[in-house]
Amino acid sequence: MIDMDRRKVVSGWLGVAVAAMSGLPGGAAWAGPEDPVAALQSEWEQIKYRQPADRQERAFEALAKKAAAVREAFRDRADVDIWYAIVVSSYAGAKGGLGALSLVRDARAALEQAIARDPKALEGSAYTSLGSLYYQVPGWPIGFGDKDKARELLGRALAINPRGIDPNFFMGDFLYRTGDYEGAKRSLELALQAPPRPARPLADEGRRREAEALLALVRQKLN
Repeated sequence: MIDMDRRKVVSGWLGVAVAAMSGLPGGAAWAGPEDPVAALQSEWEQIKYRQPADRQERAFEALAKKAAAVREAFRDRADVDIWYAIVVSSYAGAKGGLGALSLVRDARAALEQAIARDPKALEGSAYTSLGSLYYQVPGWPIGFGDKDKARELLGRALAINPRGIDPNFFMGDFLYRTGDYEGAKRSLELALQAPPRPARPLADEGRRREAEALLALVRQKLN
């Protein structure tokens, strides 16, 4: 479930304006009894849904360093690969510009590794995240974006987690961007009906707000 800031990424890479829809502890190394994925999730959510936009680049940069240390310490875990990719691509989205390309390529490689290790890890989240990269990143010759590949990957994510809020949201976003407003409406309504994730109330709250806002745009297109 990778969220790249459309305004910075697309305007930075293509020169086109596109409408977009607490502090971190110091140090890059992970330490402590808390599961590393839960720690990365929690800090990512605080940045994504609590930090002002103008502070997110620096916060995601710090979290990306921490995620790299966690990945080094837990080399055999697909879920760590996935969250490393989510953090790095979020940093890329906040950073924008051509310099973000190397970051999203790094994220893509981490997600491909996660799929090779365990395609069902985190209920297929690697497919969701990789699919969202493929439709948000510009295509050749600037980036590796590919709408057909995005559709395929998001479909695989939904096959694993058909009721999940993230795969349905990103499928809805993809369909909206490609002009399939009826399909987008169905996917976003499913996202809003998704069962809550007890351990991730902040993420659920933020994603539902995004789904509601996008659904309002879809309904305008259909009227």
